Amino acid sequence: MMNDRSRDIGPFIQKDDDNMIICRCEEITKGQIRKAVHEGMQTMQEIRRYLRCGMGLCQGQTCARLVKGIVAAEQKVAPSSITPATSRGPIRPTEMGILVKEVF
Repeated sequence: MMNDRSRDIGPFIQKDDDNMIICRCEEITKGQIRKAVHEGMQTMQEIRRYLRCGMGLCQGQTCARLVKGIVAAEQKVAPSSITPATSRGPIRPTEMGILVKEVF
């Protein structure tokens, strides 16, 4: 679903819990995510590219739902209206030996 970028979501106003870490892998706070939305990042893909949320070791397994909830709350829409970011493989860290056939 496409977001209406002409809709005014209001100014960014700091909150007491803005220093809470949401993405542990990339050390991204709730305030950074909220501020990014107010700076024009409206999709999960944009947030991911801008802040790197969900691009760490867990690949968003830990933080994706939290980030989505924050983005939806800032835009004053239901989380179900926010399209998830595209996952890239490998989803979990994989040893190279599993991917490469042994030559010896």
